Amino acid sequence: MRVVVIAIGRLKQGPERELAERYRERFDDLGRKLGFRGPEIHEIAESRAGDAPSRIAQEAAAIAALIPDRAVLVTLDERGDSLDSAAFAKKLGGWRDQSTAQAIFVIGGADGLSPELRRKAKLSVSFGAATWPHQMVRVMLLEQLYRAATILSGHPYHRV
Repeated sequence: MRVVVIAIGRLKQGPERELAERYRERFDDLGRKLGFRGPEIHEIAESRAGDAPSRIAQEAAAIAALIPDRAVLVTLDERGDSLDSAAFAKKLGGWRDQSTAQAIFVIGGADGLSPELRRKAKLSVSFGAATWPHQMVRVMLLEQLYRAATILSGHPYHRV
């Protein structure tokens, strides 16, 4: 199963990019042995529209253009479900076991995601009630993907 992360905004050079790349590489190495490919990262520039609804609409159009038919769509959203790591791993492993071709994880911009994208999502995940910068959400998502792979493989990285 191919894993894709679509994110509004770019990670500049620095510690966030280095940490994100470390977890991306770790998932890629371990994930291949488990039937995963990726994660592939698509960065979309933040909209420069003058108002929030227009920005959300422009960003949603750019995101939708990257989502193929029959892909599992997962949004990262403060209104989403708060899953523990084992439940997240179970979802990821379940999609793989059902021969899902792609799991697409979407991180919105500062104004959030469009209601239409949120409705299309098979799962919406929250990393808590706090508001996080999109750079940190990307790092946390990539760490959780790696952690899910370690759980699925029985690797001792995840401790209960």
